Amino acid sequence: MEWLENLKQTDPELYDSIQKELERQRTGLEMIPSENFTSPAVMEAMGSILTNKYSEGYPGKRYYGGNQFIDVVERLAQERAKKLFNVPHANVQPYSGSPANFAVYVALCKAGDTIMGQELTHGGHLTHGWKTSATGMFFNSVQYHVKQDGYIDIDEVRKLAHENKPKIIWVGSTAYSREFPFEEFSKIADEVGAYLVADIAHISGLVIAGAHASPTPYVHIITTTTHKTLRGPRGAMIMVTQKGLDKDPELADKIDKAIFPGLQGGPHDHQTAGIAVALLEASKPSFKNYGHQIVKNSRALAEELKSNGLKLVTNGTDNHMILIDLTPFGKGKGVFVQDALDEAGITLNKNTIPNDPSSPFYPSGVRLGTPALTTRGMLEDEMKIIGKLISQVINEVKNYELPGDKDERIKYLKKFREEIKNNLVLKYVRKQVEELCGRFPLYPASSI
Repeated sequence: MEWLENLKQTDPELYDSIQKELERQRTGLEMIPSENFTSPAVMEAMGSILTNKYSEGYPGKRYYGGNQFIDVVERLAQERAKKLFNVPHANVQPYSGSPANFAVYVALCKAGDTIMGQELTHGGHLTHGWKTSATGMFFNSVQYHVKQDGYIDIDEVRKLAHENKPKIIWVGSTAYSREFPFEEFSKIADEVGAYLVADIAHISGLVIAGAHASPTPYVHIITTTTHKTLRGPRGAMIMVTQKGLDKDPELADKIDKAIFPGLQGGPHDHQTAGIAVALLEASKPSFKNYGHQIVKNSRALAEELKSNGLKLVTNGTDNHMILIDLTPFGKGKGVFVQDALDEAGITLNKNTIPNDPSSPFYPSGVRLGTPALTTRGMLEDEMKIIGKLISQVINEVKNYELPGDKDERIKYLKKFREEIKNNLVLKYVRKQVEELCGRFPLYPASSI
């Protein structure tokens, strides 16, 4: 039976959009570091009859009947997470990463309490206390930064922690290409009596694979999404470590109550099932090789970009992610590079860089990564090819200048997007991308 045959008959318009997106993913290079390709098995779980069930509460303690098999599914996910991350407690119900992080605040804080996190423009996450996030509105947020070399300023972290005595210190980010110094953060949190929370949304798969240090011995709580380097469905988990239970024996209960009934209603059982499948896949020996290959690919790509004259934040990477600093070509170049690469079949995202001279909407950097490329089976040789192609595109559009006037920007960008459709270099790169993707096929027809 053809994939999505029922949908094709019921809603051909939606079916057509999904097929076009499938073709886009198959014929392009997905390089946004927070994206990956799930296995067909994960997709089957996500599209299963579990979407029909309501399961408010937790296994053995539901508010609805008929949950005996749902309990098995959720316990599978819990036990697999506990084993992989070596933790005594795991909550697999958060709908996504931001709700998971907010649940930590609900469990530990009162409105107005002081919290600390890495500033967004220096690579941090919105939910670690950024001013436009609810976490920055409802709590007294103190933000730490990176140094001139792009590495976390651990001396500043210690100074701010001692001055402000935060209830929570976050370690983790959305745009940081180096290994997190969990042990140093742990010492600081212990010195001031703070809860240390590791948000490993980006690196959880690397942690499982042993390609990045684990936060488990050092922190009280771990939060993570499940769809980045973990290669699962869009979802999240909150885990409590033994150190967390030693600090507060009721911490696991507080986390569970913060999720339900504090923030959420019934869990998405099909999502829980998809997480369980992804965790099983991550327990296989092949996943260890996969995680290490992500980092090898990232480093190979970084070296190729540098050899082509591009500047990188921190001058390299320890993980799956690279940040290209485009300020040698001027400020606000991120949007031009993102759109031009998109036209050439390479998907990444514009991103702020530390001390960005431009605005977050028109930043001076781009963020890219290797998880999805590695899932397709690409290795270091392919990273060298891709690095050259990216460099070609950047050099082709580096002289475009963002107007200062906002109205002029709209007109200018519209003209730019029309021009790049006919750019011969971009057409050449697009052809090279399609040929490369053809050598590493994604989702053969027999698999979905």
